[in-house]
Amino acid sequence: MTVELPLVVGVDGSDSSLEAVDWAVDEAARLGLPLRLVHASLWERYEGGRPSFGTDRPAEGVMAQHIAASCAERARLRNPEVKLSGDVLPDDAVSALLHAAHESSALVTGSRGRGGIAGILLGSVSLVVAARAVCPVVVVRGGERNRRGSFGRVVVGLGDSTEGSAAVRFAFREAQARGCGLHAVRAWRRPAHEHVDHPLIADDAAGAQEERASALLTDALRDAVRNHPQVDVRRQAVEGPAHKVLLEASSGADLVVVGARRRHGHVGLQLGRVAHALLHHAECPVAVVPQRA
Repeated sequence: MTVELPLVVGVDGSDSSLEAVDWAVDEAARLGLPLRLVHASLWERYEGGRPSFGTDRPAEGVMAQHIAASCAERARLRNPEVKLSGDVLPDDAVSALLHAAHESSALVTGSRGRGGIAGILLGSVSLVVAARAVCPVVVVRGGERNRRGSFGRVVVGLGDSTEGSAAVRFAFREAQARGCGLHAVRAWRRPAHEHVDHPLIADDAAGAQEERASALLTDALRDAVRNHPQVDVRRQAVEGPAHKVLLEASSGADLVVVGARRRHGHVGLQLGRVAHALLHHAECPVAVVPQRA
């Protein structure tokens, strides 16, 4: 019997993390997964080494337990049928979530934490976790209708490399669980060496690029289409920069899914330009799905 790994959501008490809790509860219910709430607090690490002769608890400890309990209560009220657990971990938020990723079906975060500044579009925790986690990461952002799933559409963006295969499987699973359509998008660009004095040649070159994009899109989706015959799939090859094409598609989507290659032994952020742009500007939740290079 296969044990399903939990869906893990990082909480810090911010409005953004509460939106992430709501989204994660609904997602856990859709997929039939247990939900684990994780709040990272360094006070335990520092306070744990000190002898305590009184009954008073540190203010930081009280706040951490309050945040965890409040988020758990919110999750229970939203859907009491979802199996729920919660932890206050003695670590920084990034380390706690990256560690939890090894035993998670996916991580869910808000787009900004309690320390968010108006001019910063994405919190550093969400960005680093999306760029380094070994499991899919969903950053909950965008309008209420998008977060609520009002559009009935999951968008998946496909690039040139094999980084898309895990993202395609994730997107099809999402579409099937939601009972909605899947919009698969591949961007293409006109050749840089267009013959401006020969428009017919330029048009032929552009047409060849579009046909190639359409063929690669069909190839990338073939196995998933066969495995999920009930999912209604729309394929679209669109001219333009990939990040702009997907940002435009996100306005009418419940979720946009992209892949990210993970190179073994590579340190630092492993996140392409397209994923980076979506995490900062998309109008709906964004799923970044790692693919081993």
